[in-house]
Amino acid sequence: MATRLLGRRAFLERGCLFLAGATLPFGQSRAAEEAAPLVRIGLLTDLHHADRPPSGSRYYRETLSKCTEAAAHFRREKVDHVVELGDLIDSADSLETEKGYLRRIRRELATAPGTHHFVLGNHCVSALTKPEFLEIVGQERSYYSFEAGGYRFVVLDACFRGDGEPYGRQNFTWTDANIPAEEIDWLRSELKSVGIGAVVLVHQRLDAEPPYGIKNAAEVRKLLEDSGRVLAVLQGHYHPGDYREVKGIHYCTLSAMIEGSGPENNAYAVMDVLPGGAIRIAGFRRQRDYEWR
Repeated sequence: MATRLLGRRAFLERGCLFLAGATLPFGQSRAAEEAAPLVRIGLLTDLHHADRPPSGSRYYRETLSKCTEAAAHFRREKVDHVVELGDLIDSADSLETEKGYLRRIRRELATAPGTHHFVLGNHCVSALTKPEFLEIVGQERSYYSFEAGGYRFVVLDACFRGDGEPYGRQNFTWTDANIPAEEIDWLRSELKSVGIGAVVLVHQRLDAEPPYGIKNAAEVRKLLEDSGRVLAVLQGHYHPGDYREVKGIHYCTLSAMIEGSGPENNAYAVMDVLPGGAIRIAGFRRQRDYEWR
């Protein structure tokens, strides 16, 4: 309950974003607030789990206990899905040690309910290859989609070099993030088949330029805009978190779990998609709240 109060306090101090033009009449607003969500999703990002001493503001060993707290909260909230938005682990001295980091944090997160989805981040496939990462977390593909509550959730993979080669075995520079032509063709086809609406999930930012943004983000954004079906894009990678609205699409960068020591510096969220397409993100600890109608 304490974490919920911290989220609500941040909500009151920083303000909730009502991004639908005119203010709804009180009765409609209360009805939307009390409506049962069509789908509930637990969100977390940038855990950077590793058995390493702190470096700057990053407390690698503490993400285990932070993840335990988030998983327990997701159980209480009875989420339908859990989405980790990338950089689940950090680097190690050996490949086997890094695999051990991934198995350990995966076991901790496995205590959360629902179906789990892992967006690839640059640190996920620094020493590991994509097939190695995906095998350990139990996921078939690095980009795909799933249906929940009548909405389409589209998982993207921007861990490709500019020449189209996938990240892996330290063969890349983290600022060279791209979505290759094959994935863009898949995304175009995917968006054409969306019914009510879609939410896009990606690690690197689609609303910013490098170093934190995807190099061909403008091309991808145009696809999202032209579809007329994308409600929001949820991202990680930029640890402070951020928010922008671009041509009617909400781009929300979640705060990183790795930053800061102690439970008060945790960061995670629960997202509800409500009837009528409203999205409510309840943030906990350092994560901000948002509501888009």
